[in-house]
Amino acid sequence: MVAYRGVFSRRKSGITVSVLLSLAGAAIPLHAAEHITLRNGFDLICDHREISGDHVRLYMTATGPNFMEVSSGDIASSEFVALPTPQDPPAVVATVTPPPPPTPAEIREMAAKAGATHDLDVELLASVIRAESNGNIHAVSRAGARGLMQLMPGTASKLGVADSFRAEQNINGGTEYLNWLLQRYHDNLALALAAYNAGPAAVDKYHGIPPYRETRLYVARIIHDFNRRKLEAARTRTLVASAAPSSAGN
Repeated sequence: MVAYRGVFSRRKSGITVSVLLSLAGAAIPLHAAEHITLRNGFDLICDHREISGDHVRLYMTATGPNFMEVSSGDIASSEFVALPTPQDPPAVVATVTPPPPPTPAEIREMAAKAGATHDLDVELLASVIRAESNGNIHAVSRAGARGLMQLMPGTASKLGVADSFRAEQNINGGTEYLNWLLQRYHDNLALALAAYNAGPAAVDKYHGIPPYRETRLYVARIIHDFNRRKLEAARTRTLVASAAPSSAGN
């Protein structure tokens, strides 16, 4: 006999028939097993039995050598019960951790790359990003504009932006759109910015910046911030140049 601990026990501590019958009513796959009561007071559950002469092998599992051999007279009673079918362990679902949001330095680097592609000043793009989303890659406006440069879904689709919350895609799309507007309005920055905010149709309708308070403040804010950035950049270049050692004394 091959020992199989934990499958059988005294009746008082074993698996009761009522529990087994309750399992039969559960909404889980079931298979037939046999509840054996021995004359010595032991209960056990066996998967199947094998008769050999006057002895019976009670197999605890569907396959394998785990069985208990008893004489036919040792079995006091038996009844078939339904047990849950062994299930494969649930598949482990891999969780994908989203990448961390880009840093301000990384956003600026993306803007510089997009600006170089479309010949737009990185300081201008930085000012637009600040006005549109304040650097929040997950920003969504009440109108549904998304991402750093607040692209509407239709505009993003036309620009080939698959995911407006991917910073690089969004900046590339927004830069391409702003460049197109500048070309449309013959490099008139105020009109291009007004169209970026209110749409080209509004600019064309009013033959200039639309009389919308939001749009006028938007244009003024970006131009003011752009000029400030250019002045700071010029001062920085001047300070760096003045700090460099002169070659006259060499």
